[in-house]
This record gives sequence, structure tokens and C-alpha cells, in this order.
Amino acid sequence: MNKEKISELIKQKAIELGFSACGISKSDFLKDEKNRLKNWLLEKNHAEMQYMENYFDKRLDTRLLVENSKSVISVIMNYFPEKKQENDFDYKISKFAYGKDYHFVIKQKLQQLFDYINTEIKVTNGRFFVDSAPILERVWAKKSGLGWIGKNSLLITKKGSFFFVGELICDIEMQYDSEINNYCGSCTKCIDACPTKAITEPYVIDSKKCISYLTIEKKSDFEKETDLHNWIFGCDVCQDVCPWNNKSEVNNEILFSPHPNLLINKEKDWETIKKSDFNTIFKKSCVKRTKYKGLVRNINQIKQN
Repeated sequence: MNKEKISELIKQKAIELGFSACGISKSDFLKDEKNRLKNWLLEKNHAEMQYMENYFDKRLDTRLLVENSKSVISVIMNYFPEKKQENDFDYKISKFAYGKDYHFVIKQKLQQLFDYINTEIKVTNGRFFVDSAPILERVWAKKSGLGWIGKNSLLITKKGSFFFVGELICDIEMQYDSEINNYCGSCTKCIDACPTKAITEPYVIDSKKCISYLTIEKKSDFEKETDLHNWIFGCDVCQDVCPWNNKSEVNNEILFSPHPNLLINKEKDWETIKKSDFNTIFKKSCVKRTKYKGLVRNINQIKQN
């Protein structure tokens, strides 16, 4: 079976499994990203995410993650919801956290894709990842022609940016896709709209200011004046204002459907939420990452401001 046929079959299977798109690039060293990542770390833009300093070489070279790897298969999966929280003035949760934890959903599908390759195409040595390894996922998706990196540092496609990203690295040579153009142009809507000015310059995020970081990753206490702008888990502002997201289509993955209470809860419901309610609303959700204590901390911070 030639490289073109292998690539075609893998892409077809990825779509069958529910992925929105699939692209393939050569497993290699990301030369252009080295200084960008180094400077971002030196400027302490990763805040308390010390793990970002680990495995610097592996983050730049997928051949160090999978020995003798030849290809990086990138997939994206739409999570744009049919229904959103009803009132913008109530406490808000990022749309990526509405349903079941995407790590489990996408890993299961990548496992199925990996099994398909091994049984139907060729036995391969490989690994697959969803936020679970030192790999620059959005960069690989860009290299695979699935989209471009926006000024908010997220992957943007011609159908918007509400997509999860995953990779499967293996030792089979394939036909590689080409990058597409960056279509952000002179637009600065994401930069202008960021409520905390966390996008300090195009393509550079200062995590210390980013509401997604503050509500999810930050473990230490907030500064007294920290304003979360009513976001209690994540933040979608830079995506909501992006013109490309006017083209977003509703996802068709039932596992991403939210618990009804998540959509209709008012301020008083969140401010009086009990641990049992938390466990019910966020069963198998990535909001569990911040735990009940963390969500209450975020809510209390908003109340104080």
C-alpha cells in the first residue's frame, strides 16, 4: 500500500470516528518554535505552570516522543454547543467544559484509530495524545493544514476555533499535508476584547493575566484585586469575538451535551452550590479538574469584586 492510500484511509477512518478533520505532517524538529517557546518561558508567561519548563527538547521534536517516528496525524473535533448559558451576566463556564471531559472522548477515538491502523493498514509503533504529553498540539495541527494559529494563540479554522486537538504519532511514512495561509489579517478583535489584556502582543499570552489560567490552573490564592469578569471556569471572550466563529457549526457529539442545570443556573444557584450538586452537574466533566473547592474559590473571588 502506497503512502497516498495509507493517508487516505486514515483520514476516512478519522471522519468515521467522529473527528471533524484530519491532517498529516512529517514527524520532525520544530525549528521555528524553539526561540518562541524559549522566550515565552524566560518571560515567565507560563506563571505557575512549572511543568511547561519540563521536556523542552521533546516539546520541539516528536521523534523524541516516539522513536523512529515518521508521521504526526493531527485531528480536531468540534465542541461548539447547540445551547449556551442563558444569561451573560450570570457566572459563566467555558463551552469546552460543557459536556464529558474531552480527554476521555478523544483518547477513546484515537485508540480506535490506532487499532485500525494496526489491524487494517500496517503494524506500527506509536502513541497518541490529548493534552497528555509535552507536545505543541496546535502547532502540529497547523503544520498538518487543519488551520492557522490566531493572535489569541488558538488554532483557527475556516469553521471557527471551537475545536479540540489531538495527535497520533507513528513510524509509518505517509503523504504529508501543506500548511494553509493565516487568515487573521489585520484583525485585532481578540486582543481588543480580552478583559484582562492577557494577549500582550499578537500570538503571545501572559498566563498570569489569562482568566482561563486563573480559574483552572492557578493553585495559589488570588490577588485581592483579581477580576474574573464572572468566569468561574475558563473563558471564551477571545473566541466569541473572532469573526471566524460566526461560521461555527453545532457539534454532533452527544457526550458533549451539558447537564441542564449548567445552562440555567443563576447567580444564587452557583453561590449556594453544594458538593453533591457539583458532582451531579459536572459528572465526568473536566471542571472536576478544579474540584469543588476550586470552583467555590472562583465564585467567592467574583463576589468580592
